[in-house]
Amino acid sequence: MTDEKRATASHFGQAADSYFESEVHRLGEDRHTLGSWCADSTRALDIATGAGHTAGAVANAGVPNVVASDLAPEMVATAVREYPVAGLVADAERLPFADESFDAVTCRIAAHHFPDPEAFVAEAARVLEPGGVLAFEDNVAPEDTSLADFLNGVERLRDPTHVELYSISQWREWFEDAGLEVEAVESAAITLEFGPWVERTSVAEDDIAELERRFREAPEGAHELFDVEFDGDSVVSFANPKALIRARKRD
Repeated sequence: MTDEKRATASHFGQAADSYFESEVHRLGEDRHTLGSWCADSTRALDIATGAGHTAGAVANAGVPNVVASDLAPEMVATAVREYPVAGLVADAERLPFADESFDAVTCRIAAHHFPDPEAFVAEAARVLEPGGVLAFEDNVAPEDTSLADFLNGVERLRDPTHVELYSISQWREWFEDAGLEVEAVESAAITLEFGPWVERTSVAEDDIAELERRFREAPEGAHELFDVEFDGDSVVSFANPKALIRARKRD
């Protein structure tokens, strides 16, 4: 494991309880959508499970065998404690499972932390049996380069474990190259209250001020696209674009 991954695992491990309580991660119809996409499966793997909310949704959809995996042991322990799932500490880019071990794989709001997203996609495809489904969700970058750079910049300042958000077209390309046929794409947005957003990662006061400056001076079109709300010079909330993608492994 690299030092970068150790630091990420430690960071999220320390925040396991707050992620379990976070309404952004705990609530939302998106979890149920991912679960419903896996409802006909018998063996599911949730990659980078966090506090286990998605693994729990898959189990609640009727899948009898669900494994919640994460690089942070504390996250796995939380998932197993709170939901009827098995748990395993595992790297999303080097999964410790045999080929074709599962007929469903999920990953929700995590891939922007992966240093090598193509390796993650390849591993997800490898452990899926032919005909198996990948139910994927993440925040995504706009196709416009300046707006994508702005969003990734504020995300990195707020959370040093953030690597990069990618466009829907990029994810589609990676899935197709790995032998996964994209069946459905649902675009949405998640509204983030600025205060809890910076509190979750313990952002320093100077960096909070810099984040607010960046939002005020964002590139043309950013305020509209990200639905940024201000109270004077202070940021109240903004909307982070995301996508849910269902893909199936080719026979």
